[in-house]
Amino acid sequence: MTNTAAEEIPTSSPSPTDALWVERTGTRTYTGFSARGASVSIGPASEGAVFTPGELLKIALAACAGMSSDAPFARRLGDDYQVTIRVDGAKDMAEDRYTAITEHFEIDLSGLEDDARERLLKVADRAIETTCTVGRTVKNGATVEHTFGPVVGAVGE
Repeated sequence: MTNTAAEEIPTSSPSPTDALWVERTGTRTYTGFSARGASVSIGPASEGAVFTPGELLKIALAACAGMSSDAPFARRLGDDYQVTIRVDGAKDMAEDRYTAITEHFEIDLSGLEDDARERLLKVADRAIETTCTVGRTVKNGATVEHTFGPVVGAVGE
């Protein structure tokens, strides 16, 4: 193949500008929404079929890594390649945060020669490092600001 590693890394896509929000549904439980119609149940693990915010963070990291590495893997393995990305990270209870998160790609690379496999893994890793917005945000930190005020569009505004 004549492509260079740089040519194989897809460019990052623009972030959607659709509104995102969560609405309280009960004690410590919320539903998250996007203006595109997606929704997700959020709450403590004790509530059952909900995602905790920490689980959503880890899933976002894994999905972002998968999306970022999709093109290089598909180019080498075919559009129908299969991958499962398992993600975990223990919570440091004293600091109330995750100090390390691990993403493990379960993918069959047995059909590739050693050098081709190593090259593909380097390209995939570089694609994740350069185009995974979620991973780059977590690694580099982001400023988070909280504002409080009346309901947007409330009567009397």
